[in-house]
Amino acid sequence: MILYIAEKPSVGRAVADVFPKPHKRGDGFIQLANGDVVTWCIGHLLEQAEPEAYNPDYKKWRKEHLPIVPSEWQYQVKPATKKQFNVVKKLVKQAKVLVNMGDPDRVGQILVDEIINYCQVPQAKRLAAQRCLISDMNPAAIKRSLKDMRHNVDFIPLATSALARARADWLYGINMTRLCTLQGQVSGYQGVLSVGRVQTPLLGLVVHRDLAIEKFVSKPFYEVFIELQTDQNQTYTAKWKPSDACQAYMDEEGRVLLKKLAETVINKTLNQTGQVVAVSESVKKQAAPLPYSLSALQIDASKRFNFNAQKTLDICQQLYETHKLITYPRSDCRYLPKGHFQERNTVTQAITKTSPALGKAVEQADLSLKSKAWDDAKVGAHHAIIPTSRAMDASHLSKDEQRIYELVARQYLMQFYPPFTYQEKQIDTQVSGGLFISRQKEVLDKGWKNLLPERPADKQDPEFAPVQLPKVVKGESVLCIDGRLDEKQTSPPKHFTDATLLAAMTGIARFVANPDIKKVLRETDGLGTEATRAGIIELLFKRGFLTKNGKEIHATPIGRQLILALPEAMVVPDMTAHWEAQLEAIAEKRLNYSQFMQPLLEGLSQLINQVNQIQFAGLKGQGTAPRRYKRKRK
Repeated sequence: MILYIAEKPSVGRAVADVFPKPHKRGDGFIQLANGDVVTWCIGHLLEQAEPEAYNPDYKKWRKEHLPIVPSEWQYQVKPATKKQFNVVKKLVKQAKVLVNMGDPDRVGQILVDEIINYCQVPQAKRLAAQRCLISDMNPAAIKRSLKDMRHNVDFIPLATSALARARADWLYGINMTRLCTLQGQVSGYQGVLSVGRVQTPLLGLVVHRDLAIEKFVSKPFYEVFIELQTDQNQTYTAKWKPSDACQAYMDEEGRVLLKKLAETVINKTLNQTGQVVAVSESVKKQAAPLPYSLSALQIDASKRFNFNAQKTLDICQQLYETHKLITYPRSDCRYLPKGHFQERNTVTQAITKTSPALGKAVEQADLSLKSKAWDDAKVGAHHAIIPTSRAMDASHLSKDEQRIYELVARQYLMQFYPPFTYQEKQIDTQVSGGLFISRQKEVLDKGWKNLLPERPADKQDPEFAPVQLPKVVKGESVLCIDGRLDEKQTSPPKHFTDATLLAAMTGIARFVANPDIKKVLRETDGLGTEATRAGIIELLFKRGFLTKNGKEIHATPIGRQLILALPEAMVVPDMTAHWEAQLEAIAEKRLNYSQFMQPLLEGLSQLINQVNQIQFAGLKGQGTAPRRYKRKRK
């Protein structure tokens, strides 16, 4: 008997449906006509044991117990899903061949593997186990996946990465949360001070942004524009580009802070003859943005519809599992397998039926075009989120489901549109020793941008303002007939929103201080994973560390005091971003488990010594006494 183990009941039922009938439905499984069986987990059926499972004394939180480091890791059956676990366990023992059908990511891999290991499956059966990766819930796609199964042992590095990540989260979260909470109690705080390797640096980003805004002092800066006239009485405007000699009077962003300097430039150039020193014209092309990863979709949904990350993920899961209209949503990839290009006709037809508003966009798409999105070398266990070949009457979808489907479909259709093409012209003029730049951008072909909603007139891109530069040649003389000084004010950074906080998590290298880690993370950066980011943000709100003011995300007083009291290493993203890079290296067989865990344990001991000296005086009198606290592993 072959046993197919899916991650969720909906996936298990979809898999069973592609096999010949009749089927016999049991309690937690489906028996196929040939005697094979499909069963499923309900998320994680197992969980890591709590500290008291290793030592009953650990049930009481005491400093002398720390650090708690299991010598042999234990798992326990989750009470809420014990019945389904027993079903799966019995079937695992009966089966001759096991097929891991967990979701095509790190968590999906380990979720089924940990059951196989917990059930003490003989080595020969473990080695014979297969792996089936399903990214599309439609029957034809599932059948293709079943024909393209691989050996489950090929994914041991991915499973090892997931195991290392889970254990690291346990060690860090258990030990640091207990220690911080105990230190908080000594300082008069009534509550749990939850700490995690991802949630705490994320909270740190918000706190440090809030502080930067509060401490920001606006300063005036100055820009100089001059009006130039050619011998043919044509005029054009040029902006002064300060030279290196002006650096002492500029900020780090190149803005002139000394008004007298700007006034001097105007006085020196007014009514003076200048010369055109360079003229350049070029046609530039901007390719369509790639199809969505989950984070990219969440960011766009936040900007367009003000959806938070969790809401977008929940809608995606409905579109994937229930409606089967999009492919696997928890993807960090923005590329597609080359073979998927053959399905473009059926996918675009499905878009027309499911989203009539995109009918014209489908008609005008050139399906002979093949963007850079189709690239096997850049596709891992899962590919970008795109529509499936399944169609559905839009009336069966909620308004929000329609919105997310349209975003995904529009991004897919962009792959069949020509690039956005524009002409850029630049004139460099020198007057009285100063360099002045004039630029003109003119749209030649909107290409894929035709699929974007029209912007209001007051929100048009200023770079494409209807400015026409005259035809001049290098060496031509011009006269400065006017000049103006624009005084502006520097503005503080903006508070995080759902969209910008997600963008910060996916591009965490920008916030990393260590230059060596920053260099490594440019290709592998990311705070958290596609599947966990939304939940981590929500968790910080639930724990009272973050709050919202309109779209703006702010740290609460408790969240701020926690961050300000902790050692810097715990509240900046360097350490956890480095962990993510190492976990990726394990998955790619460039690092092994012990090379990751040993330095982590050494660093944990050092942090415990540091936190043991902290007093959370700023939290005195705050918080509420907790009920029994069960830590989430982030």
